[in-house]
Amino acid sequence: MPLIRSWVDSANRAGCPFSLNNLPYGVFSVGGDAPRCGAAIGDRIVDLAAAEAQGLLDAGGTFAQGQLNGFMALGRARWDAVRARLTELLAEDGDRALPLVPMADATLHLPIRVTEYTDFYASRNHAFNVGLLFRGPENALPPQWTHMPIGYNGRASSVVVSGTPIRRPMGQLKGDSGPVWAPCARLDLELELGAVVGQPSTMGCRVSVEEAEGMIFGYVLLNDWSARDVQAWEYQPLGPFQSKALGTTIGPWIVTQAALEPFRSKGAERANPLLPYLQESRPGLYDLEIGWSLNGQVMARTNYNVMYYSSAQQLAHHTSSGCPMRVGDLLGSGTISGPAPDQTGALLEMTQGGKTPVTVNGQARTFLEDGDEVALFATAQGDGYRIGFGPCTGTVLPAQP
Repeated sequence: MPLIRSWVDSANRAGCPFSLNNLPYGVFSVGGDAPRCGAAIGDRIVDLAAAEAQGLLDAGGTFAQGQLNGFMALGRARWDAVRARLTELLAEDGDRALPLVPMADATLHLPIRVTEYTDFYASRNHAFNVGLLFRGPENALPPQWTHMPIGYNGRASSVVVSGTPIRRPMGQLKGDSGPVWAPCARLDLELELGAVVGQPSTMGCRVSVEEAEGMIFGYVLLNDWSARDVQAWEYQPLGPFQSKALGTTIGPWIVTQAALEPFRSKGAERANPLLPYLQESRPGLYDLEIGWSLNGQVMARTNYNVMYYSSAQQLAHHTSSGCPMRVGDLLGSGTISGPAPDQTGALLEMTQGGKTPVTVNGQARTFLEDGDEVALFATAQGDGYRIGFGPCTGTVLPAQP
């Protein structure tokens, strides 16, 4: 599909992340106005609440709300209809009376009310690299890893929007003669993509991979901040707890499945056949360049299609016990890492557990320091256009002892 040209000139420029082919959804405010829903187009935001009030769109009044949950609950038919109508209004011969707001004047907010948050572990490169550090090459991957998506339930309450500072946590760490109470010394990032669940499932009922696809509204960039020294002391036998509760940053723009459809891609090669309930009838990943920077220096670039499990497979597995999903559930992909050090999505891998420092702006570094800014980025390149996700940044604040 080539670039769909818009009467918003900035949306047609080479390298613009928010072309008319994209139309990601978010929540914004201007000045002291109440937050409401918007769609990004070039360097502008479509005020969807105002457009609906003018009768240009029909979303059941949900766009005036300060989160997208109400719109998502309307279902895929309404998602598709609104996207088609927006594309019509913003096309070159569209309605120039559509209310737009300069993006530079807007404050972006958390786009959804996060009902639940689950984080997965779906990159074989990442899982092997981390396992290698702690268990050696023979036992790097747990025996079940190539058979099912592995995850843990995180904290919805600490999911924050891009730009929100992250406080270095205090924690219980392993000392020479027992635990000590101290600031985290091995603070890390995790480069991830988050799937936003837009339709619920019923308790006691499983959903297929195909049904799971239909439940996913779209995707956000996601940084699952991690206290590695706290994690090392606490994670056996029940997995991460306080080491992952300090904060999870997501981008303000939800890129829809419809925008990513032209970029569908196969994932990593299978080590063994999956059980039937996890098998896909079509590729479930996307050809999406993704990476991260530290204090303005790009540290790693990889592709989302290195992942072993898709979000639809993760969602199907999540319901395999009959666990009900809710509108606004957030599923983290797990750290996205390629095979090379400069393709890794976490400093734990990149520095081999702190043993091999990296150079950041001329200084040797292992883990995150106070004042550091981490920024994630992702782009799908089309025929004359890009699908971008916008910013996903966070700055580390000192611990409060």
